[in-house]
Amino acid sequence: MVISATDIDIAHYIDHALLNPMATTKELEQCCHQAIQYNFPAVCVYPQAVKKATQLLHNHPSKVATVIGFPTGANTSNTKLYEAQEAVENGAEELDVVINLSWLKEGKSEQIYQEIASICEETGQVVKAILETTRLTDTEKRMAAEICMDAGVSFLKTSTGWFGGATVEDVQFLNNIAKGQVQIKASGGIRDLQYAIELINAGATRLGTSAGVELVRQQKTMNN
Repeated sequence: MVISATDIDIAHYIDHALLNPMATTKELEQCCHQAIQYNFPAVCVYPQAVKKATQLLHNHPSKVATVIGFPTGANTSNTKLYEAQEAVENGAEELDVVINLSWLKEGKSEQIYQEIASICEETGQVVKAILETTRLTDTEKRMAAEICMDAGVSFLKTSTGWFGGATVEDVQFLNNIAKGQVQIKASGGIRDLQYAIELINAGATRLGTSAGVELVRQQKTMNN
């Protein structure tokens, strides 16, 4: 069934992102306040902001998500694992992990598997594998998705937003591979309600965006 903007509450899909490296504590406080106001499923912040975000969202259902190996994925596996473990100790419940794209390009599937699996196993939290789909061939997208699913991730995520954003085609592609075994997070460049709805119809269950409040306002305007 094709959904429209009148069929859903767009707020229920939003991972409210604050990934500007120059963001201030005041902006973090605003981000978390907005998550509470609109009941966004999660806020997504840098690791250094996790502890403060956890305090701000105390006793609220919005979860604290953070990025690991962001935005390149080129950190060592030990560094990524430590970063993930520290984030969980500070209160993160969801980890958006950039895979090692160099390994993917070289076909080093076992290394990718071991890196992602160790983070899934050692943290026990929701892991979203960021594939950076705009930089991959269809063969590489399939390879990355299948490895990460085998490694135990909960989501396949399209993009960091630093090298291009989510496309309807890529969400459909990943959704066809996932076959309901894991969820799909579309991320990058999502600022228009109609585009957000298209991504949801393609299979996205989460939308990573810094424009979550604007999307809610667009929906309210449309429905009034």
